[in-house]
Amino acid sequence: MDNKLLEILACPVCKSPLVYDKQAQELICNADRLAFPVRDDIPVMLEDEARALSSEEVDKLK
Repeated sequence: MDNKLLEILACPVCKSPLVYDKQAQELICNADRLAFPVRDDIPVMLEDEARALSSEEVDKLK
């Protein structure tokens, strides 16, 4: 994931900054507890495509 792209991307739901999880290939919004997939190096920034993070996943990211 390009760092410049990551700097300008924001959560489509709440506009918070996103954190890139390289291993899971997801962009994480800590505020909404959502993970947006990255497919073929393209972020899928659709709320319907995001998955909810479990409490354990959120704690692990802190």
